[in-house]
Amino acid sequence: MSSETPRSGENQRAEPRSGERPRADSKRKSYLPRLAPEHYRGRAFVLWTPTIENRATGWLTPTFHHQWQLMLLHACARYELLCPACVLMPDHAHLIWLGLNDHGSDQRLAIEFLRKNLRPYLAPADWQHQAHDHVLTEDERERGTFLATAIYVLENPVRAGLVPRREAYPYLGCCVPGYPELDPRLPDFWERFWRCYNYLVEKRGS
Repeated sequence: MSSETPRSGENQRAEPRSGERPRADSKRKSYLPRLAPEHYRGRAFVLWTPTIENRATGWLTPTFHHQWQLMLLHACARYELLCPACVLMPDHAHLIWLGLNDHGSDQRLAIEFLRKNLRPYLAPADWQHQAHDHVLTEDERERGTFLATAIYVLENPVRAGLVPRREAYPYLGCCVPGYPELDPRLPDFWERFWRCYNYLVEKRGS
């Protein structure tokens, strides 16, 4: 992807989500602009922000967090993705996905899968009709810049005044299928994460 790749929402036509049944009130709501589908496929790096409809709260519990971890694992395994950073906030969530496979990774399908399979556990709250996204450019994928983006995601609970430091927040983490010991709270996490990422990308390319 070129560093000149437009950010999500810039000079792009809005597209309805594919593969997910539209809600009854979807005709009254405008969709956020999306980039062309190919920007979400292959080895794309994308920051996703699923938000709760009307910013409803009260749904974030240990039970929901368990289901989030389970469905995130399924989404990552099914669509060949890694999630180095995610956090559940009282009225929204953030997650970063990195594609592993030029042919099998599709983040638009993955976010629809995740939202659909979490919806029963979110009720009576519901997702906003579309998740916001930002496809990272080549410059934003540089290790130092990417790390700043990931840390910004993980620091959300601190900025919101929920905890004094992110290590104390229970609803953040990562998802690297096959490596359950990885945790962004640990001091050696990023070194180990990039080793896993490089290994898994090379494995799929061989």
